[in-house]
Amino acid sequence: MSAAMEIDLAGATIALDGETNAIVDAVLAALRANGGRIVEGAPTRAAADILLISCPLRPGTKAEDPRSLYADARKAAAAMTERGGRIVFLISAIAGMPMRRHPRFSMENASILAGMRALAMEFGPKILVNAVGFGAVEDDAFISGDKAMLSHTPVGRAGSIEEAVAAVLFFCDPLNSYTTGQMLGVDGGWAAGYGRNF
Repeated sequence: MSAAMEIDLAGATIALDGETNAIVDAVLAALRANGGRIVEGAPTRAAADILLISCPLRPGTKAEDPRSLYADARKAAAAMTERGGRIVFLISAIAGMPMRRHPRFSMENASILAGMRALAMEFGPKILVNAVGFGAVEDDAFISGDKAMLSHTPVGRAGSIEEAVAAVLFFCDPLNSYTTGQMLGVDGGWAAGYGRNF
């Protein structure tokens, strides 16, 4: 867990929809360490204060059907409306900047990003809906992104799990009450320009 970011979740309940990976595991650990309570099972998603929707982060993996994902997120948002809440999509940075090498993965993620923004418009101001778009993030191996992204990443390296976690904590922080419909790219600047040759 990143020591740089601390938030006070004051017992807020957190549910996960989607796949797990090292980033998701670290996010859940950080949310628990900051006072969140992880709940499991489909019925608890609608009762959660914060819903994390974890999508595949590596090109070459198939994203869930965006229509089904949107329907599930919309159902959860409708259940949260009276009390308020947050939905945070964990997606690939390719959602905001397609990669020629991975057209299908780019399209699937762009569709998820568009659905996230539609939910933010429909359910604001009670529900804040955002996304974190991960570029190349590695631990012992790449958890997110494509190694080819590194040749066009201005910071010159892959991101760490701690850096990825800090971005998710930003959207979960109760003090962040004005940001919705946004994708925060944690990609080392990869999406800053697209004069790419791959």
